[in-house]
Amino acid sequence: MTLKVVKFGGSSIADANQFRKVRDIIAADPDRRIMVVSAPGKRHGGDRKVTDLLIACADHRLSDRDAGGEAALVIERYEHIASELGLPETITEEFREDLFARLEDDTDNAARFEDAIKALGEVYCGRLMAAYLSHEGLPAAYVDPGEAGLVVTEEYGNARVKEGSYSKLSALRHAEGIVIFPGFFGYSESGDIVTFSRGGSDLTAAILAASVGASLYENFTDVDGIAAADPRIVENPKIIDELTYRELRELSYGGFSVFHEEAMLPVLEAEIPVNVRNTNNPSHPGTRVVFSRKPSHGDIIGVACESGYAGIYVRKHLMNREKGFGRRLLGIIEEEDLVFDHMPSGVDNLTVVLPGRQLTDKIIHDVKTRIFRELGADDVRFEHDISLLNVVGEGMRQTVGLAGRVCGAISRAGVNIETLMQGPSELTMILGVSDEDAPKAVRAVYDEFFGKGK
Repeated sequence: MTLKVVKFGGSSIADANQFRKVRDIIAADPDRRIMVVSAPGKRHGGDRKVTDLLIACADHRLSDRDAGGEAALVIERYEHIASELGLPETITEEFREDLFARLEDDTDNAARFEDAIKALGEVYCGRLMAAYLSHEGLPAAYVDPGEAGLVVTEEYGNARVKEGSYSKLSALRHAEGIVIFPGFFGYSESGDIVTFSRGGSDLTAAILAASVGASLYENFTDVDGIAAADPRIVENPKIIDELTYRELRELSYGGFSVFHEEAMLPVLEAEIPVNVRNTNNPSHPGTRVVFSRKPSHGDIIGVACESGYAGIYVRKHLMNREKGFGRRLLGIIEEEDLVFDHMPSGVDNLTVVLPGRQLTDKIIHDVKTRIFRELGADDVRFEHDISLLNVVGEGMRQTVGLAGRVCGAISRAGVNIETLMQGPSELTMILGVSDEDAPKAVRAVYDEFFGKGK
């Protein structure tokens, strides 16, 4: 029997109407037997996510302020949902008693206390969803992560799953009815709630999918799938039908906020496909993320862009003949507690590209002074406000003229390319442009491969 793990994000369960959509999606496919839920998200632009309200509750309590107002807002969200769905008030009264009791817990370990409070958004949502589905005639049961065996490291706010969890969680495959599992957290070996980093419900779902050997992991959100470009830059970009895990990783590195950054690893290792779907448009097939695909010759899958980078440009005559120059330069970068992303080079020069947020005036002064003094450089300068464009696609491999098409499109848009890098896998081409010109460059590349140019 096939089994699908289905995850619903915060926007998919923000109110009673969204709960009804989830019910219809679950009822439409009997293979959807394990569901992971986030905490309710925003209902409209000025709204607050339940998780943010719970964090505010914890912060108030930790600073000896009254948390009652924020806690009341949390319970009010669940009361509205329950009332509109025709569920008994006793459910949300239990939530109220539980939340106010937990706010009186010991706060000596602030991180532990905050994790225990902010995870309640998923707990209450999962319990409410199980009650609603059962009320609608769909047998469903809430499953606590601790009882199911999801054991994580005691790293509050940044938990990692322990290997033994997978075998324990595999028993969920044989559970009766629909399993409702809260995302975002697990339990330490000492029995404390410990959360993953924000967006960790994606990771919970991937862990469950790998544990039970799911045939598919469906991730329902509020868009039709993964777009070939940022819709804030390109109007109505094409939805990608299918892409590989490697392509998704490269796009995510380039600024695509699709999944929690570690969420794909469990399903990648288990070779389980992922389907990104839209709760508000469930008839759309969405985007499939697969282990491998057969791309058409010369195609790209998408273009991503991330701003806020900087470059350290270093020039020295006959640099290429000086053994250890690059190693010593990176040693300076490391000793100044900086991380770098790329290091394109020429015969007499190289550039270290790194996130610009790391660079204070003092660090810039110290790094520049050390490069001159320790490496004898002829010139050192810092370039700021750089954006990195990632042009990604399995079909880029060994495609004659593709780099020319990319660079030509950007040039015709009147944008100067400050740096260009392509790895040996030829899966991605990275181009540096100014932050100001980045939107034009993205639109130019998109039009070349998906729009007017194509």
